Amino acid sequence: MTRADPDSGPAGLLAELTWRGMVHDATPGLAARLATGRPIAGYNGFDPSGPSLHVGHLVPVFGLLHLQRHGGRPVALVGGATGMIGDPSGTSAERNLLDRETLAENLAGIRVQLDRFLDFTPGVGGALLVNNLDWLGDVPMLDFLRDVGKHFTVPYMLAKDSVQGRLGAGLSFTEFSYMLLQAADFRHLYRTYGVELQTGGADQWGNITAGLELIRRSEGAGAEAEDLAHALAYPLLLDASGAKFGKTAAGTSVWLDPGRTTPYAFFQYWIDRPDSEMDRLLRLFTLLRREEVEELEAEQVERPEARPAQRVLARDLTARVHGATVAGRVEDLSAAVFGGRLAALPPDELEFATTQLPTVRLAAGAVGAMSAAAFAVAAGVAASLGDARRTTRQGGLSLNDVRLTDPEAEVSLVPGTVVVLRRGKRDYSLVDLRGE
Repeated sequence: MTRADPDSGPAGLLAELTWRGMVHDATPGLAARLATGRPIAGYNGFDPSGPSLHVGHLVPVFGLLHLQRHGGRPVALVGGATGMIGDPSGTSAERNLLDRETLAENLAGIRVQLDRFLDFTPGVGGALLVNNLDWLGDVPMLDFLRDVGKHFTVPYMLAKDSVQGRLGAGLSFTEFSYMLLQAADFRHLYRTYGVELQTGGADQWGNITAGLELIRRSEGAGAEAEDLAHALAYPLLLDASGAKFGKTAAGTSVWLDPGRTTPYAFFQYWIDRPDSEMDRLLRLFTLLRREEVEELEAEQVERPEARPAQRVLARDLTARVHGATVAGRVEDLSAAVFGGRLAALPPDELEFATTQLPTVRLAAGAVGAMSAAAFAVAAGVAASLGDARRTTRQGGLSLNDVRLTDPEAEVSLVPGTVVVLRRGKRDYSLVDLRGE
């Protein structure tokens, strides 16, 4: 990827993040520090409780991307140690603790995904991926209490929103100690890599400022200590229901891992975003300039039925996460699905479709003389024979885009092919008849 930005330089970073809607809060000295023009290193932590990031992580990932484009050094911290503890911020229950082997596998998966956004080429400005297990894993308890714990009072820790929100339901000492570990991370990165900035979601503000407090107390003296390190919080991204962004209608997360969320489903998630979200999402999740975003917004108003903003967003993000070739294929597949041309796809693209869309595999020999209604049930587009018969009589069932009218008529199936059975406009299934 290219690091250069037309308005590159740390001095322009805060202004860009602001117009993109990515600034919830910042420490008072950050603007002055960036205005010096000196490159700055900043980090964001990521929870390694799973082997993949999801779209809810995209705001901090794009934050690191903008930092690098403006000449800074992004540091992605994967919390191998804190992942074994659990963070009370934004949770209602204590998280499961993970073993080291699982954490290592999760870290490897996350590293691959971050590589799609950040330039990890060694050298000045090259991104770093660090694991706090490397420096926290073997710290003796007494050393930690002496070097970190002594700088914090219990009232200071109890006052944090992340702690207050959990006291009534119960909060273990393990999770209560999380902010001290995160503070120790910030100080370690400050000392080791010269990291002056920590970023995170608004719900992380208490933990982030604990790190500032530790650096101020242990690394500086007097008023000058206030400017040793800085913090930036991103607004929490919520959907229309007020829940954290990144869930499908079924309540499942939209992952960056193609094994968890297919590229087609990933692309379609963005296509399906409502018009009311487009101004925000285009600013957050593309590198389009302000005038380009505004042009798209105007086009969206003029031609909402064409969904131009959603298409640009879906194409851009899918290409970044899954590669340009895959993005092109799923865009063509989406057009075929909603244009009634799925059955007309060439064999190689139909084969690709079976990896992306709901697919039922039936042995052609086992199908035999099957009625349209029975075939609809076998393919999963009807719940029962009665349901299938009603749907067929109402004209809602088609095979390879040819409407079926008689629910008792035998369907014509050719062994070794893939057919498309559709119910209405959106409910469909590919039926693979290539099995023995």
